Amino acid sequence: MSFLFLGICVAVLCIANIGIGSVKISLQDILKSVSGREIGETERRILWDIRLPRTLAALILGGALALAGYLLQTFFHNPIAGPFVLGISSGAKMAVALVMVFLMGRAVRVSGATLIFAAFSGAMISMGFVLLMSRKVDNMSMLIVSGVMIGYICSAITEFVVTFADDADIVNLHNWSRGSFSGMTWENVAVMAGVTAVAFLAVFLMSKPLGAYQLGEAYARNLGVNILLLRSMLVILSSVLSACIVAYAGPISFAGLAAPHLVKSLLGTAKPLLMIPACFLGGSVFCLFCDLLARNLLAPSEISISAVTAVFGAPVVLWVMIKRNREKVL
Repeated sequence: MSFLFLGICVAVLCIANIGIGSVKISLQDILKSVSGREIGETERRILWDIRLPRTLAALILGGALALAGYLLQTFFHNPIAGPFVLGISSGAKMAVALVMVFLMGRAVRVSGATLIFAAFSGAMISMGFVLLMSRKVDNMSMLIVSGVMIGYICSAITEFVVTFADDADIVNLHNWSRGSFSGMTWENVAVMAGVTAVAFLAVFLMSKPLGAYQLGEAYARNLGVNILLLRSMLVILSSVLSACIVAYAGPISFAGLAAPHLVKSLLGTAKPLLMIPACFLGGSVFCLFCDLLARNLLAPSEISISAVTAVFGAPVVLWVMIKRNREKVL
């Protein structure tokens, strides 16, 4: 029932995102155009060139973001670990900003694969610092604080880089750094879908060892799980997913942290075999809903997607922290 509910939510929100906007497109026109029949030229261009790629991007990247958050929470055994909180998104953002300023300033076209590779490099650098801090501090709250500090450092470097960018590049960087699914193309969708599909399949194949890992490293080791390999794969896959998100949509706050907890409450279980696909669907629902609000609340102006995800995601984080504190007291 939970998967049916999430599937229906994804379908309804996809239709709403495609149809609702400054130019409304009816469900009948959407079905006509998808089935190959003619509709108005304006509606057709809006549907196929703007809204459909954007909706698919929100669906794919929202799912990837939630999955990255789930992997990081599993890796650190910490319910408030996530790409944004640990500074991984900020590291990816810094690397992408450097590449954009350097290449665009020389009139070089930046491909999607280049941006993902740059974001992955930045994410791995930030993750390296977080892992280093995890060896030095035992308190998980201190690890989160360390991740936040790493995020601030990366953001400061990004701002420093922007000051040396051309005016046109500054506009592009500013819009991208606020977080947005706008400006997506079919080429972007194809690349992000390919990267996310490979990462999702790899994560899903890890369901059984992940289930053992959740019960403790000693238990997993006794079952024959290669802990070093599993932890390495968690780091790499969460960084790849975070990189894909930041490269195309910029840093998006709290979605990767809140969605796994909402899905876990809905399912009533933490089994990876169920959580992995459910997290992807839950993240898609979360980002599609937030993007719909971001586009239409103050239309024709658009709100930053991170501002909307923070409004809905931050209370979830507070609820998790309060719940965790109560469990410790009891």
